Amino acid sequence: MLDLTEGKPWKSLLQFSIPMLIGNVLMQLYHIADFYIVGNYIGPEAVASVGSSMPILFALVSFIIGITMGCTVIVSQYFGAKDSVKVKRSIDTVIIFITVAALSVMVVGLIFCNPLLRLVKTPESVFNGARTFMQINLVGLLPLFGVNCLSAILRGVGDSKTPLYCMLISSALNVVLLLTFVPGMGWNIAGAAWATVLTQALTTVGMILWLNRKHPVIKITFHKLAFDMDIFRNSVRIGLPNGAQQAMVAVGMMALLGIVNRFSEANSNVLVAYSIVNRIDSLACVPAMTFSMAIAAFTGQNVGARKFGRIPSGLNATLAMSAILTVVISAAVMIFAHSVMELFSTEINPDIISIGTRYLLIVCPFCIVFSTMFIHTGVMRGAGDTLVPMFITLLSLWLVRIPVALFLSGFIGPDGIWWSIPVAWTVGALFAYLYYRSGRWKNKGVIKPVLEVDIPK
Repeated sequence: MLDLTEGKPWKSLLQFSIPMLIGNVLMQLYHIADFYIVGNYIGPEAVASVGSSMPILFALVSFIIGITMGCTVIVSQYFGAKDSVKVKRSIDTVIIFITVAALSVMVVGLIFCNPLLRLVKTPESVFNGARTFMQINLVGLLPLFGVNCLSAILRGVGDSKTPLYCMLISSALNVVLLLTFVPGMGWNIAGAAWATVLTQALTTVGMILWLNRKHPVIKITFHKLAFDMDIFRNSVRIGLPNGAQQAMVAVGMMALLGIVNRFSEANSNVLVAYSIVNRIDSLACVPAMTFSMAIAAFTGQNVGARKFGRIPSGLNATLAMSAILTVVISAAVMIFAHSVMELFSTEINPDIISIGTRYLLIVCPFCIVFSTMFIHTGVMRGAGDTLVPMFITLLSLWLVRIPVALFLSGFIGPDGIWWSIPVAWTVGALFAYLYYRSGRWKNKGVIKPVLEVDIPK
């Protein structure tokens, strides 16, 4: 565990972020490995099937995962305040909530699987594969939520190494299971889905066993779990806007998928390319996501410890570190865009490569803008102010990205959808920066009373 309230902010953040960065890179690489194996051993239609179902799955789980992110804030602030009893109660409460939520979403998802796939205009050629992949992943929602929940709890107490070790093991296991189930046993799309579900289940069980035997703070005893309504209310207060934001983003992704599928009716290569590049450009966004989580935990602990003056220094250090890594990764993706697109299928055609390469060359130069937006909103979330980041995200998505995508795609085709992404990021980054400068996020903490503090800007 790492106490982020002591030492030089940049050193603490770097030490805390490195394991998370490695873990997030591994996560993206094993998602890319999924697509590589599916594309090369099943074919481009299988890639499109997986790509069609993923936004819907994200829509179903995003609200719960968003609320779970509030757990990191709660745990980090109580941990910063050195209140171990409240830390334990927070962990118990979120585990109970996650269990009930996962089972509920699974039932709803299985019932409405077909209508949701029809809603986004999934092409008939990939419909059955998308449905199979989606149904199997819905069955495995509880371990998926389990991994996310435990990782959030660990980040809240300053432990970013344990999630890394778990990610190392689960990444290797996932690749082994994919190769076993897809080319080895010929299970095709179903094999890819079961490999993911089984990996998540084994990772969750392994994390619980290790935490109970080795971790100095976190012990999960299911027969002694206690639900604390006050903590749950605070979790919902902080997590609900985040959950709503995640859900609306997910619905927005479904809307964008519907726009992409309009072109796919005439040219299925657009959907295949879109499915592939979503995995690749996620790699360029890893620094933003990693350092946003780091600054949220850093802010949470320092708010709990009443060390507000450390937050601006932490933000500046985080922005600098993320910018350097984002530029390096984005440049590499752009330079090798064409070659990377060729990896995903032995049958892939030049049109798919061309469409995907265009996407990467348009979007990747603006990943640093996404990084700026995400890290500023990370400070707000860590302080307990999750409502404004929600509005910023919804503004950039629903009032900018989707309308711009609809408008531009009518004139310049799929490139118009791709250009809507950097336009939305730029608007979101501007509003996030302006709100941070206002300082209004500083009195949103869980632990009361919060004294009026003049935070440097």
